[in-house]
Amino acid sequence: MSAALVWFRRDLRVHDHAALHHALKTHGRVWCVFVFDATILDPLPRRDRRVEFILRAVGEVAVALREMGGGLIVRHGNPLIEIPQLAAELGASAVYANRDYEPAAIARDAAVNRRLASADVHFLDFKDQVIFERNEVMTQGDTPFSVFTPYKNAWLKRLAVAELQPWPVEEYSSRLAPPPEDSALPTLQDLGFEPTDLGELCLPVGMSGAQALFRDFIERIDDYAATRDFPAIKGCSYLSAHLRFGTISIRQLAAHAHAQASRGAATWLGELIWRDFYHAILWHHPRVATQCFKPAFDALCWDTAPGLFAAWCAGRTGYPLVDAAMRQLSHSGWMHNRLRMVTASFLTKDLGVDWHQGEAWFAEKLLDFDLAANNGGWQWAASTGCDAQPWFRIFNPVTQSQRFDAEGRFIRRYVPELDRVPQKFIHAPWTMSAAEQAACKVHIGRDYPAPVVDHAAARARTLERFKAIGR
Repeated sequence: MSAALVWFRRDLRVHDHAALHHALKTHGRVWCVFVFDATILDPLPRRDRRVEFILRAVGEVAVALREMGGGLIVRHGNPLIEIPQLAAELGASAVYANRDYEPAAIARDAAVNRRLASADVHFLDFKDQVIFERNEVMTQGDTPFSVFTPYKNAWLKRLAVAELQPWPVEEYSSRLAPPPEDSALPTLQDLGFEPTDLGELCLPVGMSGAQALFRDFIERIDDYAATRDFPAIKGCSYLSAHLRFGTISIRQLAAHAHAQASRGAATWLGELIWRDFYHAILWHHPRVATQCFKPAFDALCWDTAPGLFAAWCAGRTGYPLVDAAMRQLSHSGWMHNRLRMVTASFLTKDLGVDWHQGEAWFAEKLLDFDLAANNGGWQWAASTGCDAQPWFRIFNPVTQSQRFDAEGRFIRRYVPELDRVPQKFIHAPWTMSAAEQAACKVHIGRDYPAPVVDHAAARARTLERFKAIGR
């Protein structure tokens, strides 16, 4: 009876799981493993919500596999050592995993594959975290797309019902093997981390949490197109972290959206297509992880402004919507998508700070951090990426605030020092007179900062910055 090992990574669920399906269908005995990768965890801050999110999701996977007759082996270390060693201990003839598209993950899997091959163990990986990957959606000239709308059209044309069918697991569950060792789930302390406030954020976690959020969103999906841009409204799906860690299947989400006739569902499906698009960009152009998609923009001369960057990180720029968004990020590890664009544009176009710095800050703070999406979003806002915001179109942080948080509800939630500011001043409180500031008990420059830059002057500098390289 042949045996296999399924290596869980960005796929922390037991339903509609490509690698688990193929392993169970092919082998008589299947073990499952999750490795807390020390090479990823060690550089992180000791209080990191993502580690706690993963730990709780892994715990739910372990329980679910146990109820199906198997279990989860949990290791903490370097997967280059742990996976080949465990495969040898179990006598597994193959290791199964779902594919990852980040350069570091690709290099890691190649190294694991080489070590397994030296022991005559096969490494098989499968598409699972996207609908289409690699070369599946290409131009008629068989080249990668670099503009989203033609990619989206080709993606939709390529779509067939078969592409959205789940990979069943339950019918083969009798082949799951219980762990041959005591695989008690480690604590955060065992992993070298401290508890966070994740439990206080009201974000359901694990497979069950993902399904609960999805059921809630289904009730609102028809309104998505009309509500998604307004941060004070419950318009988003709030599933981004679950998609990042695979506690819900992208096929389940895309199938539901594709089956609906509403504009809201079609708009949300478009967001899922953006996700595939950025993964394709990263796969075809791995250099974007460190460089501009458009090489000419690597020559941009950004300002060295540590004070301005610190003000942006802290939500102390004097622009209320920008500050509210940055404080939301620090408070919750999440930021509304419209505000990701606004804050990224503000950092690069108003403060003149290199997009790499903002990208790195988001990478540290976002619970849903995904290299492909984060990089794609930042390069879009900085006008250095594929199908990016044209460099001469620059978000005005005041008009964005007036348009998407007209009553200042979101601002007042995260910038409470402005709570008493009248609606007509909430987007630009520095325009109040001294008497008006006194009336609402806020002194601009003391209780809340004055703007760190003048938008009109900053806009002019940005235009000159891009013109200097002939673009």
